Amino acid sequence: MPELPEVEVVRRGLERWITGRTVSEVQVLHPRSVRRHLAGGEDFAVRLKGHRIGAARRRGKYLWLPLEDTDASVLGHLGMSGQLLVRPGAAPDEKHLRIRVRFDDVLGTELRFVDQRTFGGLSLHDNTPDGLPDVIAHIARDPLDPLFDDDAFCAALRLRRTTVKRALLDQSLISGVGNIYADEALWRARLHYERPTASLTRPRASELLGHARDVMNAALAVGGTSFDSLYVNVNGESGYFERSLDAYGREDEPCRRCGTAMRRRPWMNRSSYFCPRCQRPPRLPS
Repeated sequence: MPELPEVEVVRRGLERWITGRTVSEVQVLHPRSVRRHLAGGEDFAVRLKGHRIGAARRRGKYLWLPLEDTDASVLGHLGMSGQLLVRPGAAPDEKHLRIRVRFDDVLGTELRFVDQRTFGGLSLHDNTPDGLPDVIAHIARDPLDPLFDDDAFCAALRLRRTTVKRALLDQSLISGVGNIYADEALWRARLHYERPTASLTRPRASELLGHARDVMNAALAVGGTSFDSLYVNVNGESGYFERSLDAYGREDEPCRRCGTAMRRRPWMNRSSYFCPRCQRPPRLPS
């Protein structure tokens, strides 16, 4: 599933190519892609028509397009395979095209939501006073947000009675960090994923946050992480950060720091990748 860097790459593309354009027509081609819009596809299409799109925004893994003349926004969730593509109107339809948005201008491009597995979708929601779609008001700020409070995060992290990777994936504590970048940050910090959060000192918690921020900025610089053709930017291009991963996906490969074979362990219906030497597991209480 796309994480913060991948969603931010898409947001920047939408900001460049869609901001300020007025919707002339919306075609919903698959009902699952608007299932979060409870009033249905026809209502979704009618309510978007004639409205001007504001600058795309993002919090964590969620992105949205404000409707400038309303107090509502189109919320996008990419799911496992969702793609928001800006395509020439004359371009052939993609095999898994689910939603098409046309605009009232002469640019000749349209916005297409393509989703092979139909886990993602678009929906229209009222905004909170802070300008967030109301259904994501509970999502915490992410490490790349200028208003992210490092001190508050570190204090809250140490108060949690959980393990460090679970905390990193808790979207009410810190948003945008998923399985890939959690493993990368933990490898950089030399922390095992089962380390209790209460055992972290304030400097160690701050160091971990810094590594999470650094690894996501590094991924963002090269377009995110693409393991297959499902994650692409608005122009259909893949990211290249998978070539720079130090932990995730590197089972049995040598640790880039000490040479020990990397390991993979099942974890919460996912996998955790770590170095058994650099990231020693916590001692169990006797």
